[in-house]
Amino acid sequence: MGGTVRRGTWATANHLSLGQTIVDQKSNEITAIPKLLEIIEVSGGLVTIDAMGCQTEIAAKIIDEGADYCLAVKGNQPTLHEGIKAFFLSHLEDDFARVDVVEHHTKKTAHGRIDERSYYLCELPEDLPDGSRWKGLQAIGMSINNTQRRKGDEIAVRYYIVSKMLPGEDFAGAVRGHWGIENSCHWQLDVTFGEDQCRIRKGHGDENFSTLRRTALSLLKQEKTAKCGVKNKRLTTGWGDSYMEKVVVSP
Repeated sequence: MGGTVRRGTWATANHLSLGQTIVDQKSNEITAIPKLLEIIEVSGGLVTIDAMGCQTEIAAKIIDEGADYCLAVKGNQPTLHEGIKAFFLSHLEDDFARVDVVEHHTKKTAHGRIDERSYYLCELPEDLPDGSRWKGLQAIGMSINNTQRRKGDEIAVRYYIVSKMLPGEDFAGAVRGHWGIENSCHWQLDVTFGEDQCRIRKGHGDENFSTLRRTALSLLKQEKTAKCGVKNKRLTTGWGDSYMEKVVVSP
């Protein structure tokens, strides 16, 4: 049974909600993305979208709007996915001795786990299956995340198509920034504002309150004087007009 679904844009560097649109069913989310690209100004930027948005029409729309894209590739584009996977598996065997590669590696220890991440970006192979259908496509990428915990290791491999060659650190930032939206935006909306528990359904109430929550989250994240989390910032805002004024008019 289909429910209300929101599709929105999030500026990862500035922690700002740029816009959102509402669709009735999950199957319609793909049609919502081009609408968002028309609502907001993306020229000069790098647009990252998960695998659902990896569509030739969406890639072309991003290029037409004067931006670049970094799109996750999964099984919904089987020929492209298998082609990229085969390319990187082949070149990992000899440590990319036959092709130029841009690499970036990180290692972090926190919360009882070790995260090792590797990022690889190569120019578009001329013989990549299905590669010619994607407007502006110039590079393909792969990320490998190895998370070591006491209960065992977890390895996640993801593949990407990119409309321009990027420095390794920039490609890593685009990948990490996109998946960080879950913590920076979605998780905060649920935990701090209780969005998943909201039962407002009448008229445009759900859409209106969703817009207000995202606006409030953006404002709270921009306020830097209080050394506390978003939840406590929200509480402090309700306790006094002086801090509320800081939040509302923060530069």
